Amino acid sequence: MKKKIVTILAAALAMAVVLSGCALTGGDADKKATNEKLSIVCTNFPEYDFARQIAGDKADVTMLLKPGAESHTYEPSPEDIKKIQDCDMFVYVGGDSDEWVEDVLDSVDKSKVTVFRLMDQVKTVEEVTVEGMEPEDEEEPAESGEEEDEPEMDEHVWASPKNAATIVKNMAKTMEKLDGKNKQTYEKNADAYVEKINKLDGEFREVVKNGKRKEIIVADRFPFRYFCEEYGLKYYAAFPGCSTDTQPSAKTVAFLTDKVKEDKIPVVFHIELSNEEMSKLIAEATGAKSRLLNAVHNVSDEDFRNGATYVSLMEHNVEVLKEALN
Repeated sequence: MKKKIVTILAAALAMAVVLSGCALTGGDADKKATNEKLSIVCTNFPEYDFARQIAGDKADVTMLLKPGAESHTYEPSPEDIKKIQDCDMFVYVGGDSDEWVEDVLDSVDKSKVTVFRLMDQVKTVEEVTVEGMEPEDEEEPAESGEEEDEPEMDEHVWASPKNAATIVKNMAKTMEKLDGKNKQTYEKNADAYVEKINKLDGEFREVVKNGKRKEIIVADRFPFRYFCEEYGLKYYAAFPGCSTDTQPSAKTVAFLTDKVKEDKIPVVFHIELSNEEMSKLIAEATGAKSRLLNAVHNVSDEDFRNGATYVSLMEHNVEVLKEALN
């Protein structure tokens, strides 16, 4: 995977140091002494939603990625970095989309900021390129004596409701350690949200069990590997999940179009905040329908203001998956 270079990071880090001064705030001791709310900063929407569902009104939860923004091209501002430095708990994915985090964390006092990485909470799998998928640009080979890059692990761990439930449970335990006086609230809220996620998992299993087919076509990036493996679905797609490409080759479009025709696929998916061009093109060529399958990277500004949650977005997926498998 070609790595994204964050061009403003060095300047932003320097500015953040100026903004924050020498002292960093945070930590359980500060909460006990001042009775302030726990401060939690999250990079993207799924982790933000998990944190706010657990916290209720007992913590201040912030999302760095603005609603409607593309998560894979986000770059932190000096203000964003200051928020990370000043918070009690920082939550990030740990994959390609937020690789800038490691440099920021080098500037943070780890004794005062608790770091929670989503990819550490569940078993991860390597990102793969399946038949028909647009290959990514190859990186320059390592020179003699240099270490070769490690395999690219798929970062979209929340796409599986089972994983999401595990992440919520572990996140709640971390919050309880930081803010013991609100332990019961965090525990109760986490249990309630996990129950909703488990119900969602059951709905997906029922849809797949009763479906006439076990195959989906995603004419877009593919951040659904954990989802498909959880429910035993075969898939074809245009790009890997963290691809920076948006324009497929004619060969890729032709392959997916032929696959829809050959396998009589009734629905072609695109993900949120996509231009939908490819899914509409293939749908028009095949008679299939173009539908949104939420990857829950982020939400539109309208959905955010209307109170969209991980569960509500995935409930939409239950309905469109039922249409796609029948």
